[in-house]
Amino acid sequence: MPARKASTTELFADPDVASEKVSSAATLEVLQQEVAGCTLCDELAAKRTQTVFGVGDPNARLCFMGEAPGADEDRLGEPFVGRAGQLLTKIIQACKLTRDDVYILNVLKCRPPGNRNPTPTESANCKQYLRRQLELVDPEFICCLGAVAAQNLLETTETIGRLRGRVHQYRGINVVCTYHPAYLLRNPSAKKDCWDDMKMLMAKMGVEL
Repeated sequence: MPARKASTTELFADPDVASEKVSSAATLEVLQQEVAGCTLCDELAAKRTQTVFGVGDPNARLCFMGEAPGADEDRLGEPFVGRAGQLLTKIIQACKLTRDDVYILNVLKCRPPGNRNPTPTESANCKQYLRRQLELVDPEFICCLGAVAAQNLLETTETIGRLRGRVHQYRGINVVCTYHPAYLLRNPSAKKDCWDDMKMLMAKMGVEL
């Protein structure tokens, strides 16, 4: 008799984080409503135009995860729609995929003022939503875009330069880390390294480039 496949709930039942609060929202739509009403971070809740939840295929094999919304995302309510988002779209298309084939989200659901990095408290406050969001999508692969996303997901202090180039694990999910598109816009020479990461990820997914 074949071994029973573990349920999503069991896969995410990490005893080391059992005491952490995680949303019990039954669907992404319900979770999005919870996020929209969140006021845990006083500054972010007061200064946001709207929350920025996630977009794409709710059953995607692959999630792209950034750190936090920027000004364009705050205005439009969708992640990765500014210049960095346009570059991400090109990266996705180069992988023979579209934005509709993947799911795109951020660690934070609100824009930090001035596009500063999220504080540890802000990341911790949003973690209950992030974890549930990933549980509900249940991807096989996550691509972390930039150090903030990678360090938050993998709970490490390693630099993105040390994290990239190999496959990590997050509760049964394969994780590949690469540079954030905004970094690539400032440092075009790093695009080759990013493409190497994408080729490794696609090979792991069984996609021929």
